[in-house]
Amino acid sequence: MRTPQRFALIGCGFIGQVHAANLAAHPGVTLAQVCDIDMSRAEAVAQQYAARAASVEQVLKSDAIDAVLIASATPTHAALLEQAVQAGKAVYCEKPIDLSLQRARDVVETISPLQVPVTVGFNRRFDHSHQQLKAQLKQGVIGQTELIQMVCRASELPPLSYLQASGGQMRDQAIHFFDLLRWLTEDEVSTVGALGAALAMPEIRDFDVDTSVLIMRLQQGALAQLDNTRRTAYGYDERISVMGSAGMLASESQAVRGATLYQGTGITQPGLYTDWFSRVKETYYTHLDAFVRHLGGEQVEGLPGLIDGLRAQAIAEAAQLSLTRGEFVEVEWVKI
Repeated sequence: MRTPQRFALIGCGFIGQVHAANLAAHPGVTLAQVCDIDMSRAEAVAQQYAARAASVEQVLKSDAIDAVLIASATPTHAALLEQAVQAGKAVYCEKPIDLSLQRARDVVETISPLQVPVTVGFNRRFDHSHQQLKAQLKQGVIGQTELIQMVCRASELPPLSYLQASGGQMRDQAIHFFDLLRWLTEDEVSTVGALGAALAMPEIRDFDVDTSVLIMRLQQGALAQLDNTRRTAYGYDERISVMGSAGMLASESQAVRGATLYQGTGITQPGLYTDWFSRVKETYYTHLDAFVRHLGGEQVEGLPGLIDGLRAQAIAEAAQLSLTRGEFVEVEWVKI
């Protein structure tokens, strides 16, 4: 039996507490230390999972820590990632690496030569239906990929304070699907065009959009479309379809479990998950499990790394420019 990986968690907000529960539940992990800017919150999470509250400095200097999971506020990711890798700790870092693509590039250039294991939090790759779609694509079931259509529609608007600090819909919400597009097709986006508006929350129109449609061309010629909304009136809607020369594959929106009622002339079916987290909750654990197995020496296919983080963010930056300029924008790969 392998020795458990000793993890420290940095950040005890909502997503940090999700990670804390997964770290504590994983048989290959010991959640040893917990950090947060609010020490009382760190102490509460540490007590819940029989860990120890600590400062970041203590974690990075500790010989009793093998890996760090960074779930703190986005502006802290880059510095913490750089410090943790330089301290020899493996890192699971929530996306994005930084809101500035240049800063993210600088960090990756600095830490890549150190060859310390790092994964970036693109947990959507670990959705079971998306993984089935990927496997069948690799088998060539539908021939040459020609058209990809993706939908990401959140059920409820996040708080205004969240939107103000998120970096915008392209960097915060759509970026998961830029990563999924690259992962599924094993291709790169060359050009992106974006159109957006603040329809659900007009007060954000000066700095962001909540509804957008994107068109992308991939380097091998396929076309892709993505639509994003921050609010629906019917539940969380996430789906991907890929049309090829010999058919189509689809990872559909998922309904909560329940019976379909046939009565009179009507049919009532169970609705979609009420929120994004209900749909993707399991993917956080599955991603963590993949990383832990990787740290144990197993070859794990599709584990998102630093270059994946940069390239998804480069698409997000091009999409943001397209929103601002009202024109198609080339994605800049040269500097990565």
